[in-house]
Amino acid sequence: MNITADAVKQLRERTGAGMMECKKALVETKGDLDAAAELMRKQGLAKADKKATRVAAEGVIVIARDSERRVAALAEINCETDFVAREQDFRAFAQAVAECALRERPADLAALSASLLPGGESVEERRRALVAKIGENISVRRCVVLEAPQHLGAYLHGTRIGALVALQGGSAELAHDLAMHVAASNPRYRTVADVPAEVLEKERAILAEQAAGEGKPPEIVAKMVEGRLRKSLAEITLAGQPFVKDPDVTIEKLLRGAQAQVLAFERFEVGAGIEKKQDDFVAEVMAQVKSAGPAVRH
Repeated sequence: MNITADAVKQLRERTGAGMMECKKALVETKGDLDAAAELMRKQGLAKADKKATRVAAEGVIVIARDSERRVAALAEINCETDFVAREQDFRAFAQAVAECALRERPADLAALSASLLPGGESVEERRRALVAKIGENISVRRCVVLEAPQHLGAYLHGTRIGALVALQGGSAELAHDLAMHVAASNPRYRTVADVPAEVLEKERAILAEQAAGEGKPPEIVAKMVEGRLRKSLAEITLAGQPFVKDPDVTIEKLLRGAQAQVLAFERFEVGAGIEKKQDDFVAEVMAQVKSAGPAVRH
């Protein structure tokens, strides 16, 4: 049947799909726009399911913030390539997810996926539609909402690292500086008191084994271990780290001088902890050469 250019244009505007895909769907549904849009939606869901197992270790970190209520949402949205991470539709989706989390305060990722975006579709429906359109696996990896009693610091380093800090006392400027510090220095814990006992014992055991191999007397080894443990803990705790804007001052001293306390902080970095597939291009080329058979000589 004859499918008009106007019908294809309307379907493209509704679905965001390519011209040939739209024309094919209209042919299958005998020109019914609603049926064609539904068919393409179903096909998109199937494509999204097929791509779900592919590693998505690129992406963006986004922040949505309500300054008046001193609350912000921090989210990591992943894709497969840095090319897609720069794509406007992908970035718009990521920002929409963060704003949805800020608005809905979901209990977990499942609740976030089911939350509705402006326009009436859920986060999961929008994600799947974007997978079908872009052609890469896309995932909402993690999201957190942080609220502060007085000052909320938020900092984005490009699109790959983001941090939030909830501050009691101090100032808005200090909260921002601390968020910048967290983004740069990546502390694992707030203070030594927050370090789990099993982490302390494991670190102490490693240091004891290292010190024992240096041939020192047991009492010296014990002192060496505790000294090195203090140094190690200072490196992984926010309070013990030197302030990035003034390395001569620790965060603990900075907070004490400002009569302030960090109640909580969050830091996300794109792809942190995701095992990326390492392609062996030489092996891949050699395999293709072997499969092609012997070269023809002239």
